[in-house]
Amino acid sequence: MDEIVDILDAAGNSTGKTTMKSEAHRKGLFHPTVHIWFYTAEGLLLLQKRSKNKDTFPALWDVSVAGHMGAGESALKSAIREVKEEIGLTILETDLKKIGYFKSVQRHHEELYDCEYHHTFLCPLRVALKDLTLQENEVDDLKLIPISTFYIELTDVHLCKQFVPHDWAYYQTVMQAIRAVL
Repeated sequence: MDEIVDILDAAGNSTGKTTMKSEAHRKGLFHPTVHIWFYTAEGLLLLQKRSKNKDTFPALWDVSVAGHMGAGESALKSAIREVKEEIGLTILETDLKKIGYFKSVQRHHEELYDCEYHHTFLCPLRVALKDLTLQENEVDDLKLIPISTFYIELTDVHLCKQFVPHDWAYYQTVMQAIRAVL
């Protein structure tokens, strides 16, 4: 779905300009997104398998919920909206703990140059996996995985290919933050 997004400079600051998401991707313009990592009290992470029809990283496992922030939308409001859209869960602002703001640049092909800043949050998962509803065009599957298994798979040269290739520092920050709240 195309939508209007805010444009950021290379340092992640607002430029006061907006454009369609498709144009931001075509031109390599920085724009904000949200990432929400769900975890359980037992130390499990919720991972999302991206739809096989996605333009970027189809059928790979990724952050629990992620999405673009609409123009003028706050990171918290965007996170709450994306969680509801992608997994059918209603959360509150107080459920979210921000752990960082991360730069990501991915050149997928000539017409898709994704330059983003991810507002990244942790959120406790207090419902069963079966109680979540997948957004058909975005999410193919969900799974819970122990954080220790996730770490092992990320560091294995073959197993890591099943995940979206975020920077290693990003993954480390997420795992450390989750361990700190457990």
